[in-house]
Amino acid sequence: MSSICREVVTLQLGHYSNFVGTHWWNLQDASLSYDPETPPGEIQSDVVFREGQTLGGHVTYTPRLIAMDLKGSLRTLRQEGSLYDASKDPSAVTWEGSLMMHKESPPAKNSFLEDLDKLDKGEILAEADFLSSSQPRCSADSVSVDTVNSRLDRVQKGYRLEGSVKVWSDFLRIHLHPRTISVIHQYNHDGEAHRLEAFGQGEALLQGSVLEDLEDKLHFFVEECDYLQGFQVLCDLADGFAGLGSKVTEMLQDCYGGRGILTWGLAPVSHPNSTPMKDLYRLLNCTLGTVNMASHSSFFCPLTLRGGLGRRPSSPVAFPHLNYDPSLWYHSSSVLALALDALTVPYRLRNNSVPMWQVADALTMSGRKVVAAYGAVPFPMMHGGSLPDALSACADSLPWKPLSTCSEPGDGRCYGQWATLKGFEGQRLISSLAPGTQPPTPLHSLYSGEDVLASYIRSFYPTAPLALQLVSTPSKLTPPFPQMFSQSLCAQGFLESQSPPPGSLAPAVSSVPVMTSLQSGPALDPWLSELHRGASSFDIRRVAPSFLSQGPEMADYQEALEQLRLLARCYRDDSSGVMRSSSEEDDDD
Repeated sequence: MSSICREVVTLQLGHYSNFVGTHWWNLQDASLSYDPETPPGEIQSDVVFREGQTLGGHVTYTPRLIAMDLKGSLRTLRQEGSLYDASKDPSAVTWEGSLMMHKESPPAKNSFLEDLDKLDKGEILAEADFLSSSQPRCSADSVSVDTVNSRLDRVQKGYRLEGSVKVWSDFLRIHLHPRTISVIHQYNHDGEAHRLEAFGQGEALLQGSVLEDLEDKLHFFVEECDYLQGFQVLCDLADGFAGLGSKVTEMLQDCYGGRGILTWGLAPVSHPNSTPMKDLYRLLNCTLGTVNMASHSSFFCPLTLRGGLGRRPSSPVAFPHLNYDPSLWYHSSSVLALALDALTVPYRLRNNSVPMWQVADALTMSGRKVVAAYGAVPFPMMHGGSLPDALSACADSLPWKPLSTCSEPGDGRCYGQWATLKGFEGQRLISSLAPGTQPPTPLHSLYSGEDVLASYIRSFYPTAPLALQLVSTPSKLTPPFPQMFSQSLCAQGFLESQSPPPGSLAPAVSSVPVMTSLQSGPALDPWLSELHRGASSFDIRRVAPSFLSQGPEMADYQEALEQLRLLARCYRDDSSGVMRSSSEEDDDD
């Protein structure tokens, strides 16, 4: 008996959010099975995908997605997509008089997009000549999306797109529904003029045609759901999309009360052509966006590899087995997408799925609606080893790194935690010691993977409420996911006992195990307090009067700062028994 599918609608607001979202959707698409003979997997793809048909009658699966970006952000991607194109001849006109046509040369496509076009037309690539004879050669008018994607998975070409990715559509491997993309024409993606830089500009957008377009798309995707569980919102935090996201989450809360709204605030490590004033704007956008989106969401989680959201961040997050370039959005967004693939697992499972609202309720007690994310990307598990072996090797410190610029609490205090291990397929979850053998650690004596992981985490957080899930299915990496992994990893993303000889080529990594943690705890107090101090340390009317020129009002800005101060205090744990005077608390603020 199949489980009920609780659908989710995804919104991506902003250019970096679409970078992360594109990688995330590519990961989801890589796990789709188009073969009816294949048993259903652990992840229920119908939660985030919708089924449709092309004009030729071919079944398609497209994301249940609304993606908003600025004018000039699509490049070679058509806003309406190509799945349901009637293929009409654009030169067919009824005018009988003289006619002069001007045709603008389209932007050049990278090698990956060129190969996608060939596959869409039913061509066989040279790199895929070894395709199974059971794979028919399809003509351009009969090729289906599933055929294209299955062919692309077989292409072993190593795309190196680091120098050619300019926008997120440059590495999008799936087709989108015609109602997915919304282009905001009032602001430009490129150039210095008409940029969406301030919170108030984003707030003002959600009216008129932009609001009507969003409502129309929301109604389309929501009304076809049978058991809508909620929305996952990916929103840029450092630019004017923070204001738009604040209004969008408020609208979702008003119109779809009772549904889950899980909001992920995204920020890249660096921005091109940055200036001190732009850095100040980004700090203010992050501050106001955090307060407002947390208020209107079931929970709000910042996601970034930046060393902090202030104007002077520390070094970007480093991972032991990743060689990524933090300055490349194409790289940093792929790391966050891998983490998000695991972070969103609880409400996407086929069996034992946990609804969005329940995930949020486990982490947001007492008004603490901001949570922090941590991730081990990839999780350091030895090929042919066991989970007790891998965790025992991390006995001194947890394997994950901060994904929300919040340092790991050193005293084991945490109000709630949700941990996920994804991708241990083929590895043992418990020890396989011979009878009578003394277990080398207590973890090796346990009888289930859940007990092993829970015992390990509780050694660091002995009193914190803990929920956890283990999913064997790995995150499958298909072209054009960047190959930025250490040579110590095998093709399945597990550690090899011996590194390859110098000069030899390591195999391309086709999947990776990932461990993540969502936490609510005192570690969020210094992070929120830092935002508050940074935004309160100057007179905005004197230093950045243009920030307030399109809103918010000064009174609204001051109220938001006060809400942020109180929010930070919610995470202040005085359980040590040491009483602090009000003057001491004010000094901290």
